[in-house]
Amino acid sequence: MALKMTIPDLEVFLKDVFPQVCDDFAIEDLSEDEITVRLKVSEKHLRPGGTVSGPSMFGLADVCFYLIILANIGPKALTVTTNCSIDFMRKPAEVDLIAKARLLKLGKALAVGDVLLYSEGMEKPVAHANVTYSIPPKG
Repeated sequence: MALKMTIPDLEVFLKDVFPQVCDDFAIEDLSEDEITVRLKVSEKHLRPGGTVSGPSMFGLADVCFYLIILANIGPKALTVTTNCSIDFMRKPAEVDLIAKARLLKLGKALAVGDVLLYSEGMEKPVAHANVTYSIPPKG
């Protein structure tokens, strides 16, 4: 199946639908089953103790998986998270976070996958998320 949205298409979509956060993210790589998205970490993403906050990490995982789904189904803004479980495994550094999402199943009503988050320059992931999204019916 060919992708329905390219990286530039996804960037325009984010600007149109989520202008409040679109500048926080950069899409770095895209294929049918995988996407890599960067969170441009700034002061607003940090928490006391010199680390990236959990909500910022969750947001990156969620946006990353949302984008891989849209790349495959097209610009359906009402595609929504139905479940997300995230394990925080290591303390992230005060650097950009890189998310790598895998689309494990894309059905008519649900999409299932996972996301690994890395601090830039670190080999081991700092978090892992399992994600399920609901896809709106056609029509």
